[in-house]
Amino acid sequence: MSASAVARLALLAHPAGHSVSPAMMEAAFAAVGRRARYDALDVPPEELAAAVAALRQAPWVGANVSVPHKAAVVPLLDELRPTARRLGAVNVVVRDRARLIGDNSDLPGFARALAALGPVAGRQAVVLGAGGAARAVVAALRDLGMEVAVHNRSPERACALVAALGGGGATVLADADLAAAVAAADLLVQTTTVGMAGGPLGSPLPEGVLPTAGAVVDLVYRPAVTPLLRAARAAGLVVQNGLPMLVHQGAAAFEAWTGLPAPVDAMGRAAEAALGGAGRGWTGLADGAGATG
Repeated sequence: MSASAVARLALLAHPAGHSVSPAMMEAAFAAVGRRARYDALDVPPEELAAAVAALRQAPWVGANVSVPHKAAVVPLLDELRPTARRLGAVNVVVRDRARLIGDNSDLPGFARALAALGPVAGRQAVVLGAGGAARAVVAALRDLGMEVAVHNRSPERACALVAALGGGGATVLADADLAAAVAAADLLVQTTTVGMAGGPLGSPLPEGVLPTAGAVVDLVYRPAVTPLLRAARAAGLVVQNGLPMLVHQGAAAFEAWTGLPAPVDAMGRAAEAALGGAGRGWTGLADGAGATG
């Protein structure tokens, strides 16, 4: 595709909601001097195959894939890159002529966001949740050599996650052991919808249960400060919300589509502005910035 052509991209999700991806991705293409149109498309499951088939023709460059399609899209593609194959989930589709290649930018996105938090001392991590984001988080933490304990409201789902990733280095955390494991953790990562605007209220942890030291990451980014992060900050812990992971997974997707280094700061400022922020503090709350969403 010529540099002057308008690239087409989209988010395939159901519901698509008020995604910040269009603003973030169009800002990324503009920053490198390319024109792009990015749409958030509400695609019910019965329409997924048709939506994916449409991606095979120019001017489509590719797409992002979100809930509930990350696994369902796999058999509709021609090839999976190693990370997508490892996680059994696709959130990036790349068009290569008429072929569609599935990738997953959640794992590198989380790893990059965690790196921005600074060195995490110690080796013990607790992950709350067992959905697609949790799978990427657990895999990234294992790649960093951390021992990971996974807690989920449904223990069966936590067991399935650990089994799908091959076991070693990750265990399932029972309810009775949660408080002690969290207190001893060097890193706590919250991947559920608890605390999200429009989702379940409050914190996913009982009152007073927090790591004794270390860092807390909540993948929720709307609001910027969840009840969990508010409690963690009050306890003097290093904290980060979900906006850095959102931006860095988007950056990894941009690189998969274009082969160019992503203009990460431009993407971050656009994402925060789309969320109603000032566009200057997208790196999260690790520096103590008082974003309130």
